[in-house]
Amino acid sequence: MPTRRRVRPRWIVRTVATIVAVVAIPWFLMQTVFAPTLRLARLRAEPSPNLLRVPVSGVRVRRLVDTWGGIRNGNRRHEGIDIFAPRGTAVVAATYGIVSIVGQNQLGGNVVWIAGPGRERHYYAHLEAFAAISEGAEVMIGDTLGYVGDTGNARGTPTHLHYGIYTDSGAINPYPKLIPPWRRSAPVGP
Repeated sequence: MPTRRRVRPRWIVRTVATIVAVVAIPWFLMQTVFAPTLRLARLRAEPSPNLLRVPVSGVRVRRLVDTWGGIRNGNRRHEGIDIFAPRGTAVVAATYGIVSIVGQNQLGGNVVWIAGPGRERHYYAHLEAFAAISEGAEVMIGDTLGYVGDTGNARGTPTHLHYGIYTDSGAINPYPKLIPPWRRSAPVGP
């Protein structure tokens, strides 16, 4: 007895193909092509944190010194704070976010930029070396970004991290965000 071949009506095939095109393709695009843009948009819409983690492992809040606004060569003002630590000490993310740049520039030497909540961009400079991170990667608070050094215009100075925060309006002082409210009136320094 010969086997009968089942024939599907063409309208069923076209309907299934249309459903796949209408549902699966946009879903695929949202998960791959547009996902980084959507993650960044959600992150930027969140409020900026009032308190950040000290971005150098082992450095306690009481050792931080507010070096914001100090005069630098070329009649520049210091747009961040310097956190001194031995060469090779881990530099960690002060906030969660998305790595936007892992690279080099003349002033900062080896630098990492993190896009954080509230449209803030966190700048980590003078790194001796980078950790295993890449642009576009998500980082959590405390993830290692690199290691304390003296690259860029810090060559020959005591090893430190230059940490800065930038908003759409320009640089802001990161020091107040690193000091818990209950310690803000306490003396600082070594």
